[in-house]
Amino acid sequence: MGETKTWNARPLNECRVLITGGTSGVGLATAVRFAEAGSPAIGIVGRNRERGESAMREVREKAPRSQVRFFSGDCNLSDQATAVCEAAQKEFGRLDVLVNSTTGSYAPRLLHKTELEEIQTVLLEQIMAPLLTSRIVLPLMTAQGGGAIVNVASDAAKVATPGETVLSAAMAGIVMFSRTLAIEAKRNGIRVNVVTPSIIKGTATHDKVMGDEFAAKLFGKAIKLAHLGVVNAYDMADLIVFLASPQAAKISGQAISLNGGISAA
Repeated sequence: MGETKTWNARPLNECRVLITGGTSGVGLATAVRFAEAGSPAIGIVGRNRERGESAMREVREKAPRSQVRFFSGDCNLSDQATAVCEAAQKEFGRLDVLVNSTTGSYAPRLLHKTELEEIQTVLLEQIMAPLLTSRIVLPLMTAQGGGAIVNVASDAAKVATPGETVLSAAMAGIVMFSRTLAIEAKRNGIRVNVVTPSIIKGTATHDKVMGDEFAAKLFGKAIKLAHLGVVNAYDMADLIVFLASPQAAKISGQAISLNGGISAA
């Protein structure tokens, strides 16, 4: 048998980072945390240029020395995902960390009340960006000798909850995709992990969900179980940055629940 090669994770203050869904919520908080950690180049991806430029200014205010760029595109579409990733790689010279924090606009709904057309939309909006961007950056990270990919799914991938029939399919897909890719990519020094939250307060998705009567009742019960506190965007960002850091150099293929104790999944 051949000798096992040991890979060294790049320090955060040397990492070039690309974040899809980076214009708000978890993605924006993650960009801020990478900037505060000294990452020299951070790419924020989103579909709305105005929000993207606003997010870029916010990150720069936190860490003026970081090179922060906004890349406009919908990474659920293969041509736009390719354009975004290639533009970031060309701009930064390398991509050490990919974070996928894209979210759809879907609110929990029982399957028999879900329109047929909505099923396809939910799946595409939730699952495609992590799959496409991971595939695109994989050869780039392989050529440069390693990297880290962190995808955001949800505990719907692990816990069967009424109203999340379609969402759980997408989230389980992200989790299993990430775990399988971790096995494929480890020999090239690439680590792949997933963060699975339940409720993230202070985000647009949280506000939308809590504005829906059925969803508010569903998540209201869950919030009561978060005895360690309801998770916010910066809690998520701290875990994501840790998973990209040298401190997590030997962690890969994991789906980590961050939910304040709502479940033990």
